Amino acid sequence: GEMHAEKICKVMDMAMKMGAPMIGLLDSGGARIQEGVDAMYGYGSIFYRNTLASGVIPQISVIVGSCAGGASYSPALTDYIFMVKDISKMFITGPEVVKAITGEIIDAQELGGTMTHNKISGVAHFAAEDEEDCFAMIKKLLSYIPSNNMEKPPYLETEDSIDRQEESLNAIIPDEKGIFYDMQEVIEKIVDNQEFFQTMPYFAPNILTGFARIGGESIGIIANQPKFKSGCLDIDASDKTARHIQFCDAFNIPLVSFVDSVEYSPEIRQELDGIIRHSAKVVYAYAEASVPKITIITRKAYGSAYLAMCPHELGADQVFAWTTAQIALEESEEIEDPLASLYLAAKRGMVDMVIEPKETRPILSITLKKLTTKMKKRQAKKHGTIPM
Repeated sequence: GEMHAEKICKVMDMAMKMGAPMIGLLDSGGARIQEGVDAMYGYGSIFYRNTLASGVIPQISVIVGSCAGGASYSPALTDYIFMVKDISKMFITGPEVVKAITGEIIDAQELGGTMTHNKISGVAHFAAEDEEDCFAMIKKLLSYIPSNNMEKPPYLETEDSIDRQEESLNAIIPDEKGIFYDMQEVIEKIVDNQEFFQTMPYFAPNILTGFARIGGESIGIIANQPKFKSGCLDIDASDKTARHIQFCDAFNIPLVSFVDSVEYSPEIRQELDGIIRHSAKVVYAYAEASVPKITIITRKAYGSAYLAMCPHELGADQVFAWTTAQIALEESEEIEDPLASLYLAAKRGMVDMVIEPKETRPILSITLKKLTTKMKKRQAKKHGTIPM
């Protein structure tokens, strides 16, 4: 209702003034019908403030019951949505309305339940087992991000030496073509205490996004996952990637990209559904980001997938390639001597350094420290027009 919205707006205004994260706990059936247009005014006021706060303070929505109708718009405008299995439900029109209008029969969980939005629609970012688990995950997320866009991400002391070399990484890439490995395992072997906090782990698993630390400093991670669809970028993976890049850039979190991808998804349905437009979001987000950007090519970096995953051409500050890396125009291109081809790419400035996989952590740590004073001037403009 109108008064409820006024109370919420007052808290949102205070959060903006103080530069404090905003967390909303939602369990709402929608607008109070008896209030008519006054209720709509209240909703609009909340949406307006969600938009103004975007990129200024982190906004987190926690769905702890039903979230229907207009009440579902506000969470969609926030940075992260947490849902609890068997409890949370979120939809514009509920099952009864769907049945009345279309004749289709579907239950609330299937239409807008936790796993529907975490795995299929991509509306939500986290699925918790219960409310206690949910709030623990929120605390974990907050430990990686600053309170507002004027602060640096929180630093956490670690006993994990930045000089640690992980010998097992030298043998993690299979020699045979078509044999896949787990990129999540690669990331965990490199970051502090093997802790990688994934965002949207159920949605578009062919790309990994999340947060970790190197030498106590928070970093945002984007990585192709060869275990799923060979790590290729499709529509869902592109949306997931672009969103994570923009959040990290807005809140001063350096980006580290791990690359192993052959191409975009070569499917007719993907083309018809607009993969060109969606994949352009990744290119735009990387190019626009002004935070430190480091790219590590672990194996394959071919054609348009190479171009999309933050090469120097899109503003990467440093590009490292493992000795197992292959850079080529297309997958069908026969590379007689991959290592010679790799050093040719380095000679042309596409790669700054060819490294042994085990050296990744110490080199990454040194590079991040050097980039802490990065300054980048951009052409003055109101805002860009990202391909939505």
